Amino acid sequence: MDRGSLRIFLGAAPGVGKTYAMLEEAHRLAAAGTDVVVGVVMDHGRPQTAALVEGLETVPLRLVEYRGTRLPEMDVDAVLARRPHTALVDEYAHTNAPGSRHAKRWEDVDELLDAGIDVLTTVNVQHLASLNDVVEAITGTRQQEVIPDAIVRKADQIGLVDIPPELLRQRLSGGFVYAPDKIDAALANYFRLGNLSALREIALIWLADRVEEGLAEYRQRHRIEETWPARERVVVALTGGPEGEALIRRAARILSRVSGGDLLAIHVRTPDGLVEGSEQSLAAQRKLVEDLGGSYHQLAGDDIASTLLDFARSVNATQIVVGVSRHTRLQQIFGRGSVGTAVVRDSGEIDVHMVTHSLAGRGPRLRLTPVLGPARTITGYVLAFVAPILMTAALLPFPQLNLTTHALAHLCAVVVVAFVGGLWPAVVAAVIDSLLLNYFVTPPIGTFTIDDPQNFFALVVFLAVAVAFSLVVGVSSRRSQDAALARAEAGTLSELARGSLARDQSAEEFLGQLRDEFQLASVSLLSDLDGAWKVRASVGADAPTSPEEADGADHLAPDLSLVWKGRPLSGSERRLLAAFEAHLTALLERQELSLSLSETVKLGEANRIRTSILRAVSHDLRTPLAGIRLAVTALRRQRGKTTPEEQAEMLETIDAYSNRLDNLVANLLDMSRIDSAAVSVLHEPVTWLDVVSEVLAELPPDSIRVDLAPNLPALDGDRGLLVRALANLAENALKYAPGGDIVIVATTGGLLAPGIGDRPVSELRVVDHGRGVPPERVMAMFQPFQRLGDEGTGPGIGLGLAVAKGFIEAMDGELLAEPTPGGGLTMVIRMPLYTGPRDGEGEA
Repeated sequence: MDRGSLRIFLGAAPGVGKTYAMLEEAHRLAAAGTDVVVGVVMDHGRPQTAALVEGLETVPLRLVEYRGTRLPEMDVDAVLARRPHTALVDEYAHTNAPGSRHAKRWEDVDELLDAGIDVLTTVNVQHLASLNDVVEAITGTRQQEVIPDAIVRKADQIGLVDIPPELLRQRLSGGFVYAPDKIDAALANYFRLGNLSALREIALIWLADRVEEGLAEYRQRHRIEETWPARERVVVALTGGPEGEALIRRAARILSRVSGGDLLAIHVRTPDGLVEGSEQSLAAQRKLVEDLGGSYHQLAGDDIASTLLDFARSVNATQIVVGVSRHTRLQQIFGRGSVGTAVVRDSGEIDVHMVTHSLAGRGPRLRLTPVLGPARTITGYVLAFVAPILMTAALLPFPQLNLTTHALAHLCAVVVVAFVGGLWPAVVAAVIDSLLLNYFVTPPIGTFTIDDPQNFFALVVFLAVAVAFSLVVGVSSRRSQDAALARAEAGTLSELARGSLARDQSAEEFLGQLRDEFQLASVSLLSDLDGAWKVRASVGADAPTSPEEADGADHLAPDLSLVWKGRPLSGSERRLLAAFEAHLTALLERQELSLSLSETVKLGEANRIRTSILRAVSHDLRTPLAGIRLAVTALRRQRGKTTPEEQAEMLETIDAYSNRLDNLVANLLDMSRIDSAAVSVLHEPVTWLDVVSEVLAELPPDSIRVDLAPNLPALDGDRGLLVRALANLAENALKYAPGGDIVIVATTGGLLAPGIGDRPVSELRVVDHGRGVPPERVMAMFQPFQRLGDEGTGPGIGLGLAVAKGFIEAMDGELLAEPTPGGGLTMVIRMPLYTGPRDGEGEA
């Protein structure tokens, strides 16, 4: 079964007439004998649209129950059972009611298409996923119903239903789009003239891209290689030379004469012998292209002209801009033809602009400098003089050898010199060898004259072969070193990337890595603050504090520079430095994002705490205040009517609520001290018996059992803080294990406390047999404003455990939570034993 075809009526805004145009097309098809049914059409109360539905067969909608409401949706099964040739399905991006077969209407349409049914549908540009945020920025309204662009682009046909913005506003004012009570608000907001113009342009551009895609698919399907100038596209060829900027600007001027053209820059990477530093030129030219709204592409190919033309044809380019060749006529004659000439010759239907520049015809500067290092180069020059002489001396005792044998032997000497010293020493050796052959081998011997023309020709061929071989070896040596350098750079970049991903580096660590890699004396990262340089990070002695003090500088951003001292960097090192700078920029951005995230988390935590405090003030602090006020009011109004017992009871109520209010305020103040690191600890010898006795004095009698081992050694802590911490733990146990068996146990076993150091510790356990705490909630219960099960009743605001933990850790102790065997929770305080006054402290 063939899949059905999908035709979409695209609109820039509601009310342009998409549904109306779809219905008109349905009537045309029906009049031509096509079986057409209406799957779903939304007329939105527009009588003109509703009138067009009449005369077309309509499949009844299916009602979906949702939260007591019956929502109408397209009945997919009924449409499939009817099996029409064409179905009308309005609002392609619609979200179906919960409980429907598919979440989105476009999925319903997809099922109809799979069944071989053609579908006509509608959609607005604001529902396209890629344009949703753009439309929101223009109109201030975010659409909740979106559809992926890829789904829409799969349509067999997309037609734009377009009317001028002024006419759409007239239709809106006339009541043809919205109800009268919504017209004024719509005209003043979404349907402003500027909004409609922008939406119209967005729709046209999006549809133009879709047309381009369809054109490209058609050309590929029919194997059409010729370009079709449906849209102006200018390709500019860049070599990395200084003429690139002029070529880019010329291409931009060409595009400025048309509307909606594309600028594409391409660099074909191939061994071309250009001077070092072309990578920097390419980077600057790439930025210029992107600033002008174009795109940059880099390809690899041996034949620059054919690679350039293949790319131009693949993007359906209409024009190519190339620079006049820098090669001299001699270079062009001997195999180094002009790229521009080849492009013009093979461009076919593509127009080619050859732009002249100041370097045209001067020839590229070749890298003919020694690349094997000074030691090998010097050795090569020594061999260039010594090897020919030694070879001549070795062959002179054999007069029967002819010129050919001598020439081959001397050629071997040139090969040895070329392998050792490279190009120029080999050329010198070839010249010396030819002179020695002329003087000692060719008649008349002992002179530099040659009688036999054949001998002259043989010497010329020998010199040419030797020089050619020297060139080959020299180029091979340079390519070999380039490959080795590329491998080294790739290894460095790989390590750089691995290090950046494996761990978070500081700016100083990264600068240290950069300094070591390039063997620099010092490196600094500078920020420009209103014309004054500030050092953000630096490594090395005597690090530069401004670009003027440095031996080299690069600008990472308008207000950020990397400067260094030590030595100038070569072109290849500059390329590697650019990679380091990119990583450094990413590192700084990541640090800024992390800082921003941290600040956001802190703000969120502060808001949470603020909300919890407000909740506490509105409830937990208000409750005791209300009780105190009620008791005081009763005493004042019924002073002579109450018995002494009733007055005593009211006074006890006031006292109890006052104590409760005092505890709540104290916990709030204590938490504030902990958060601001303002807890002052007075280290002194303290015993568990003193602390427990003071805590029990404030609790109901016999509410907690105590089991303290005899002769417990003194602890190193602050008695006041320990009393506050233990009191909070005891109150917490009484609150969550009321009426249960609560025991305070203290022991000492010489255990080492993790994180405290190699100091013996003593433990105090508050054991209850209440509900206990789930393991996943143990860490959370030490956070401020946390209650077991998020309880909202009862005294307390969830600060007791947080305050206790903060105080104990401030004294170098630990507060842990363990499950009680048989059920419940055991809170464990571990404190170091007292071993004498600390440094700088006297006896308490």
